[in-house]
Amino acid sequence: MDSQTTADKHHKKVIDGQGLFSANKAQQSSNIDGEQAWIAQAKQGCQSAFYRLYEKHHKSIYALCWRMLADKDSAEDVCQEVFVVLWQKINNFRGESKFSTWLHSVATNVVLGHLRKNKNWLQRVFSIEEQAQNVVEASVHLTDDSTLMMLDRHIARLPERARLVFVLFAVEGYRHEEIAKMLKMAVGSSKSQYHRARNLLKESLTTNDFISVEEELSHE
Repeated sequence: MDSQTTADKHHKKVIDGQGLFSANKAQQSSNIDGEQAWIAQAKQGCQSAFYRLYEKHHKSIYALCWRMLADKDSAEDVCQEVFVVLWQKINNFRGESKFSTWLHSVATNVVLGHLRKNKNWLQRVFSIEEQAQNVVEASVHLTDDSTLMMLDRHIARLPERARLVFVLFAVEGYRHEEIAKMLKMAVGSSKSQYHRARNLLKESLTTNDFISVEEELSHE
């Protein structure tokens, strides 16, 4: 699945008025100058400023949702929900961290809430350096869109728990102690699931032939 194409379609859906904002609310304010100004104005209820924040961050948030959920429709719905929650809670942002870091934390909580609600558990990703080491044999650089899409496909096929732990640890930067609390598992289990995911990804990236979940689980 081309997550970039799907993100673009999701963007169009919002612009067309089927999402949070219709096109007539997306006009750029001439007095908005930079993200901090957009945040300040969005806190005052300015929808055009909020839309600028959406426009800047929606692709990375959709990518996070897609990696964690491994399902296009669910990722679209949850991405939409993230920005609804952001609109409701933007006044909670105090500027103690980068806005993108805070927003990713909000998104992670929304995704985990979705998973708990649906009695599902999902995934976690791969450090860029280690990805490069495994893909270098094929002379492919991780900066290439095709390589990132390939990696996303491999991640999406990981067993659920391993995938969720891997995304939270390697991509979002949570510690295993934090992940254990979030997923209600032991710290050791979080570390084990991470290494399981990493080993499966290493094998799949070097052989370009991912072990099926069914086959992998049959050996447990």
